[in-house]
Amino acid sequence: MPIISPSLLSADFANLNRDIELINNSQADWLHLDIMDGVFVPNISFGFPVIESFASKCAKPLDVHLMIVNPDNYIDRFAALGAHYINVHYEACTHLHRTVQHIRQTGAKAAVTLNPHTPVSLLEDIIGELDMVLLMSVNPGFGGQKFIENTIEKTKRLREMIDRKGLETLIEIDGGVNLETGRRLVEAGADALVAGNFVFKSADPIGTIADLKNL
Repeated sequence: MPIISPSLLSADFANLNRDIELINNSQADWLHLDIMDGVFVPNISFGFPVIESFASKCAKPLDVHLMIVNPDNYIDRFAALGAHYINVHYEACTHLHRTVQHIRQTGAKAAVTLNPHTPVSLLEDIIGELDMVLLMSVNPGFGGQKFIENTIEKTKRLREMIDRKGLETLIEIDGGVNLETGRRLVEAGADALVAGNFVFKSADPIGTIADLKNL
């Protein structure tokens, strides 16, 4: 069964407590938080005041995805809020190894995200330090985008690299995930699926999460 991490970006922010409780009562494994700064990606999402308002109420581990420049400046604060995974973008980190070490020093698990155009081969020399790799299957910044087909082959290449090195690094996919793409991604070697609109815009979000969980 894949790990399911619904993306809060697609929740109803006028009814945030209700949607957090929905996640708590579902088979979701994590809650995915897309943090956007309007610089690294062309959108702004939510920041610390919003996260502080629900962090203690969320029963699921927080899967934090930093789509921001200078992520090192905020790692300690996200860790203090209880982030279980902290994802930083390969494209945003000049000294990636140092950033990964910083995450691990906080006690959080270290993850690195790759944009659609970034090849998995660039992780050869650091993947042994990572708890997870997040592959973007859409261009980051907005929910509801069409799934990029090349992600299937990219997932297979990353799975081959991880298995060849004898690692336990997880593979997470974010963007355009539904039952059809989710099944194909799991078959290609993905361990975790992020789903936003597909969950929160469905008629039965709890049932949709269960369907994804049973892929």
